[in-house]
Amino acid sequence: MKMLRLPRSKVQLGARLPWNVRDDAGQLLLSRGHIVESEHQLDQLLERGAFVDAEEVKAVASQASSNVDPTVARHLNLFGLWDQATLDLQKLLTGATLADDLADQIARFAGHIIELVDSNADIGIYRCVRQEQAKVFYYGYAHSIHAAMLCLLLTRHLGWPAERVLTLVKAALTMNTSILALQGQMAGQDFPMRDKQRELIHEHPQRSHDLLFQAGVSDPEWLNAILQHHERPDGTGYPTGRTDLDEMAMLLRLTDVFLAKISPRELRPALTTQDAIRQVFRDDHGGALSTAVIKQFGIYPPGDFVKLASGELAVVVQRTANARAPIVAVITDKAEHPIAKTMRRDSSLPEYAITANAHNKTMLARLPPERLYGFAEMTHTATPPR
Repeated sequence: MKMLRLPRSKVQLGARLPWNVRDDAGQLLLSRGHIVESEHQLDQLLERGAFVDAEEVKAVASQASSNVDPTVARHLNLFGLWDQATLDLQKLLTGATLADDLADQIARFAGHIIELVDSNADIGIYRCVRQEQAKVFYYGYAHSIHAAMLCLLLTRHLGWPAERVLTLVKAALTMNTSILALQGQMAGQDFPMRDKQRELIHEHPQRSHDLLFQAGVSDPEWLNAILQHHERPDGTGYPTGRTDLDEMAMLLRLTDVFLAKISPRELRPALTTQDAIRQVFRDDHGGALSTAVIKQFGIYPPGDFVKLASGELAVVVQRTANARAPIVAVITDKAEHPIAKTMRRDSSLPEYAITANAHNKTMLARLPPERLYGFAEMTHTATPPR
């Protein structure tokens, strides 16, 4: 039995463990399905020395591909599976008439997204942060999946019940159903929003709500979250300017806005994650929702390009309990010359502390993310939207 040390970032508080956890002698500490309820409980577990069987880890990861055709799954790593999910969401939500069983299809698809996040949430965040190579045509679909992923992380952090978490994930996937193609068009245009586009944007919460209702979605929480996800507590939102807002809609709006800020457009570059976090924290007056974004994303989230005290340049690949000190993958030497093989550094160590964001992103253009995470580069049988 090959044992792997259990990293803190792999344990989702309030979620069932996907594998058995053992000590260094192989004795069972927690069985699969056990729920770690608190940071204190997790600290105690890790202090004892927590390990998981490598074969169990592989088996859980393979389950994430259960909704993908087997002939495709053999050729996809986790990055490929996320890309495939974007294509699959496009198929689900494209067309003037949505399928009569759309609610069931979205529920199954939401379950698949949850499995991908549980396989490695850091990769999900990486894809939100590093979007330079994404094809703008797919922006609306990718944005919806990113929102679903972040909603999942935030609601788990806030301790929402699993059923309510799933409802919000489904709402995130479908909140922009009526404007998905328009979002891609606008992301790629080099001129400001046209009057007709502004009108469609203003109407889209109601129109998306109506499309889903006509397709058989009847869950009032799901529909209400979509209808209200651009309203604001001060009444300055749209489409109706209401102020009595549901928490689910407020969290969906914050997630939607935050991810839009860190997504590049033809007309403007993406904000840094740090600037975007400051803005949502200010707008939320430092409330529980924006604080949850900081807790789950970190100050330097996976995907951030940073400079270390050592002089090396690196890409953040894994969150830790310290929001300012993630694990990074070094891609240059101390003279900032590219290196052939990436190396991991713990930025909590003074010699590898993060000193600043790095700005010469040209060296990232041809760097496959699989290399940063130790996956072999694979040929995808589907054409990914990246």
